[in-house]
Amino acid sequence: RAARRWTLTTKLTVIAYLLLLVLGAVLIGVFEWNNPSTLGRLPVGERIGAALLHSTDARSSGLATLDVGAMSQSTWLVLDGLMFIGGSASAAGGIKVTTLAVLVLAVVAEARGDRDTQAFGKRLPSETLRLAIAAALLGALLVLVGTIAMLQITGMPLSQTLFEVISAFATCGLSTGMTSTLPVAGKYVIAALMFAGRTGTMTLAAALALRSR
Repeated sequence: RAARRWTLTTKLTVIAYLLLLVLGAVLIGVFEWNNPSTLGRLPVGERIGAALLHSTDARSSGLATLDVGAMSQSTWLVLDGLMFIGGSASAAGGIKVTTLAVLVLAVVAEARGDRDTQAFGKRLPSETLRLAIAAALLGALLVLVGTIAMLQITGMPLSQTLFEVISAFATCGLSTGMTSTLPVAGKYVIAALMFAGRTGTMTLAAALALRSR
């Protein structure tokens, strides 16, 4: 219960999680507030609740109470970012909230000219930063290759294809409706992305952890 006794990982996770929750909800609310097919048909209180729900679900369960296919492309891009980041621990998909936090801290340290990356007065080990960079790059590579493959197979718009690919990589479950009309080859690509996204970053993290001295 005492925040001062939390570990560094817990502090970074909670702060980053809350910031992403609020930022995602605000952006979803701004882009969908007057959309009659999504938030625009709801009372004000339910609009706020739905925006918060979808900001959370893009990084966890994939539950949708609004028609994702009817959202604007700006909202899709926001959800793309949230899904790629993913959850904070356990079986959540994406590169993880703590990975993002470490990368942001590294950028801040570089901008300030600091020799070490620090948080709450503690220095982050260099292997932690290397792991965060490796996980983010691996995730971006999987998304890039998957998106190119899906564009060639389906010929669908980039915005819609990118959304489906990132959702598969993050094992999120949100969809614009494209997956129901995919050819067989496209379904194999989506399935491969789900498997790689679920096991790839975990395998990389385990391998680097075993090699660290």
